[in-house]
Amino acid sequence: MARIGILAVQGAFAPHAQVLRSLGHEPVLLRAPEHLEGPLAGMVFPGGESSVQIDLVARLGLEPGIRAVLDAGVPVLATCAGLILLARDVDADSAHRQWSFGAVDLAVVRNGWGRQVDSFEDASEQGRPLIFIRAPRIVRVGPAVEIVDRYRGEPVLVRAGAIMAATFHPELSEGDGLHREVFGAAAASASAAQ
Repeated sequence: MARIGILAVQGAFAPHAQVLRSLGHEPVLLRAPEHLEGPLAGMVFPGGESSVQIDLVARLGLEPGIRAVLDAGVPVLATCAGLILLARDVDADSAHRQWSFGAVDLAVVRNGWGRQVDSFEDASEQGRPLIFIRAPRIVRVGPAVEIVDRYRGEPVLVRAGAIMAATFHPELSEGDGLHREVFGAAAASASAAQ
């Protein structure tokens, strides 16, 4: 059983916790600096409202601990607003450029797939279920970032080292495929260790 931290200040953190539990992991809801003190085997940045999440990360003093987790190179899954929190450039061509952790060499536009009323479900080019809710659009991918999946020719799932980042909400679809790919299953990890 691995301890996987989930940024739990706002947004869709509860469904991620359910998926991680189903894989045999221990989700740790990160709401205070002391929650980041124990060793974490991975971290989830959930969807939600990125500007609210950024504000709460700063007000609650979570930034140093989160940076330490990112610097440790543990597996990370970032979904929707979580991808925005990790992108290097957010709304760079806008007067309202947003701060981020800058951990993934991407440029994104918030609500790039539409506003709340434009939310939709479809399948990716690889047949992966996609749920877009005010989803960011990736407009630039850095040279060290791998495009893992696309929708209508555009990147929607990318990997940069140990970080997997999605513009959609895999935690809201049936199945645990993306979480399993990033964090594995505790039972499988225990079997491999024997």
